[in-house]
Amino acid sequence: MQHHQFLVSEANALRVRLGMVKPFEQTMPTVPAANISKEALNAIHHLLKGGVGDMNQKIQLFLRWMRRPRRADKAQRQFALLKLKFNALLDQLDIFADVLTQRGEHETGVWIGGLDVVAENALKIRGGSFDPPPLISYLDRGHGAAIRRARTRLPGGKQNPVAVIRVPRERMVSSGIASSLIHEVGHQGSALLGLIPSIRPILLQKEQRAEAQNKIVWQLFHRWISEILSDFWAVAHLGVSATTGLIGVVTLPRYFVFRMNLDDPHPFPWIRVKISCGFGRVLYPDPQWDRIEHLWDSLYPVSQTKVRDQHLIKRIEALIPAFVQLVLKHRPQKLNGRALYQAFPVEQRQPGKLRRQFQIWDQQPGLMRKAGPTLVFATIGQARADEKISPAWENQLLTDMLTYWATRKSISNHKK
Repeated sequence: MQHHQFLVSEANALRVRLGMVKPFEQTMPTVPAANISKEALNAIHHLLKGGVGDMNQKIQLFLRWMRRPRRADKAQRQFALLKLKFNALLDQLDIFADVLTQRGEHETGVWIGGLDVVAENALKIRGGSFDPPPLISYLDRGHGAAIRRARTRLPGGKQNPVAVIRVPRERMVSSGIASSLIHEVGHQGSALLGLIPSIRPILLQKEQRAEAQNKIVWQLFHRWISEILSDFWAVAHLGVSATTGLIGVVTLPRYFVFRMNLDDPHPFPWIRVKISCGFGRVLYPDPQWDRIEHLWDSLYPVSQTKVRDQHLIKRIEALIPAFVQLVLKHRPQKLNGRALYQAFPVEQRQPGKLRRQFQIWDQQPGLMRKAGPTLVFATIGQARADEKISPAWENQLLTDMLTYWATRKSISNHKK
């Protein structure tokens, strides 16, 4: 077989396989309550439709180009580039197929639909001048969560129109799932507010002006700021359950909890919990933070680490209060003059209010459906932290609410 015939045949095979890429509306095996929002589905539809159209045009141009004699190596090089672009399109398809296929799982698909509603609620803040993108969630193995943010590059270079949040399956269903979910929402929210580029110069100034022994600490805060802001986002929406949920994620063998890779953008787990408690102490004053820190210290005593690491840990701990105040009082341009903490429902998440709220809902469970999703998770998470409910009761309450939110969203989508 001549190279011309072979490559033309392979290009036509690509075109046949391209024709098998169907819109998700034709393949989604879901009940209505498990569906993603219309906005998300339309955004994905237009992305893939445009990608298929562009790819089909590239194949046609290649076939037209091959009508004239071409050197074998040059023709192969052009076909190889064409195939790479085709595979990039399939990579885009697989990103969303992994999410949407899971919606067909019995019960789980509906719960994930409810998580979408929680995520959308967690992206809403006071005074934020940004256009929120659609958000969709899915479950995966492992203990960590992740996000593919909207408006970042997909394989092939196209812009992602939808934020895709991966949360650990092992956390379904408990109040801890919201800690992981809203942490990832925080990454999207921080990007929309431009928080990282606006606060990093301030941290750099702190580093430059600090005493010699504290320069490394401010340098670390500068490096860790993206993850810390996302932890703050969770604490600001969820109160204590953000921190207890974080503890659930980072309860690992001691080596990993204290492992310090100073080039890692993630704070090492031990200090990450301490910083989360630092935000909680200021936003929600309550004796519970002493109990949580005492628990964490008893689980992972600093005295069991290297002496050199102990000195650094003590310096970091000493500067956490100043760092927390810097973050809370930061005024990004997109908040129109508000300090960062003022953009969040901090007043409604005070421990005393959450405890009273739970008592009311315990007597009148139907009232829970009138509350926002993050308030529900914050209230139930506070009750769990106070040991007022068992894990089984917590699971039942949250399962019922996720199902309710998913069903309500489905009805709302149908009316549009």
